[in-house]
Amino acid sequence: MNNNEKIISRKAPPLNSARMVETIYGCKWSLTVYQLLSDGINRPGEMVRNVEGLTSKVLNVCLKKNIEFGILERQSFNELPPRVEYHVTDFGRKFLTIVAALEALQQEVDNDKGCTVSC
Repeated sequence: MNNNEKIISRKAPPLNSARMVETIYGCKWSLTVYQLLSDGINRPGEMVRNVEGLTSKVLNVCLKKNIEFGILERQSFNELPPRVEYHVTDFGRKFLTIVAALEALQQEVDNDKGCTVSC
C-alpha cells in the first residue's frame, strides 16, 4: 500500500436531517406543540387556547413545517363544523427521541458549567 493513499474520505454532514433539526429548533413553538400533543391536545383551536402568546397563524406555519418533514400528520374529519387533529407519525416518534436526547445533553452541559477543567 502506498503511503500517499488516503484510507478514509472526508465525512459529510447529514444535510437533510441537520436542516430538519435546525428548522424545528429554530421554530420557537415546535417543542411546545410536541408537549401539547403528548398531553393529548391535538386540535389547533385547543392548542391556541392552552398556550399564551400562540396565534393560529403562527401555529399553522409550525404545523405545516412539521407535516412537510413527516413528523406530524393531519387528520381531517368529514363533519360539520369541520374538525382537524394532528398526530405524531412513526417517523416523528423516532425524531422526538433525538429531541429528548438533545434536551438531556443540554441539561448535562448546564450542570457541568460550574465544573473546572479537572472535572
